Amino acid sequence: MADQQQYVRYREDSKVLAAIGAHVDAQVGRVTVRLPRAVAEAAVAAWDRDELGGLGDETHEQYALRDQAAELALIGLAISQRGRWEDEELVIDLDVASVGAALRASR
Repeated sequence: MADQQQYVRYREDSKVLAAIGAHVDAQVGRVTVRLPRAVAEAAVAAWDRDELGGLGDETHEQYALRDQAAELALIGLAISQRGRWEDEELVIDLDVASVGAALRASR
């Protein structure tokens, strides 16, 4: 029974986290970032890639890697649609969620 109450608390915690997210989204929305050419081109390549294999059972680590690859592909899509080159850097306004995913991956 104690375990179930723990998940009730977690559900309430997730509601508070979502409320914080709603406030942050209203204040930030997009973040302008500068990326080196190689990284920007790799992100676009991830978006352009076709994954032909189906999904089988995944470990938690495999799921996390696939999730990060999907986040990278979405950044590649944003770069393709609205990125602009300034010398050897790409300048892009990324959604704060994409920036957060990239920051989590770097840690």
